[in-house]
Amino acid sequence: MQKTDKTPLWVFLALSSIETRKGALLLIWSSIVFTFYCVPWTLYFDGNGWVAKLFLIEDWEWFAMMLPMTFWYWLSMRWVDKNGGWRLASA
Repeated sequence: MQKTDKTPLWVFLALSSIETRKGALLLIWSSIVFTFYCVPWTLYFDGNGWVAKLFLIEDWEWFAMMLPMTFWYWLSMRWVDKNGGWRLASA
């Protein structure tokens, strides 16, 4: 992302090391997947042993943190989209 004088600090902090829109989309999709993983599935599937081994999170703390972070990344990407701050990908 190219930093300009009008780039807000919240956008710069979210996407400072992301060079392209494709990289921002990868960040957002991986955040969505991890947010889905952070749901405490063991509360709903208590009888299944494989659920407890696969999903190690047993409370809502990580989910409560990941949801606003994912939204923040998405809003930052939208701001950069509207203000033309992406570098052109080299061929």
